[in-house]
Amino acid sequence: MALEIPEVVIDRLPVYGRALALLQRQGREVVNSQELGERLGVTPAQIRKDLSYFGRFGKQGRGYNVARLLEELNQILGLTREWAMVLVGVGQLGRAIIGYDGFAPQGFRIIAAFDDDPNTVGTLVNGQTIRSVSTLRETLEQNKADIGIVAVPGASAQRVIDNLVDCGVKAILNYAPIAAQAPSHVRIKDIDPVLALQSMTFYIKGED
Repeated sequence: MALEIPEVVIDRLPVYGRALALLQRQGREVVNSQELGERLGVTPAQIRKDLSYFGRFGKQGRGYNVARLLEELNQILGLTREWAMVLVGVGQLGRAIIGYDGFAPQGFRIIAAFDDDPNTVGTLVNGQTIRSVSTLRETLEQNKADIGIVAVPGASAQRVIDNLVDCGVKAILNYAPIAAQAPSHVRIKDIDPVLALQSMTFYIKGED
């Protein structure tokens, strides 16, 4: 039986990778779990435990080879290849997503963007000609996409997600303010800035 890895561990791996990439750009060859933990606000024991799910990467007393550990994490996370993405919803948020220049260097490429607003369809946004959402299925039959980004109003989000799943999309990043549903074989992550803000106000509400 395969070892089940907690989702929270997977979520921390890209954070470790980002810190290691920064160390690599700074010319560092070795880092120990103590320093890495201090940079990230994570205990050294937690880092060692997280990495232990995937093997042994460092030597006691010597730390981790930065380049090797970063390469291993990229392999584990599937970041050694390019991932094709489609965006549905080209309002203010969607336009910001299309214009974000942090995707391509990490291997994520938006291959198509869709909207249902006649005034938006056919326009050019950061090099992407916006397509009608009615052409979603036809487009994805011709151009396979791995990941879907949903940036539509909540009322239409589940329908869009269902269509993406039917077209073979394997993972969905959902910005719509709903508890999105998808089959168990499809990974879905909800990102709701308002919920994040509401959780933060719990901690600061008595500080006025």
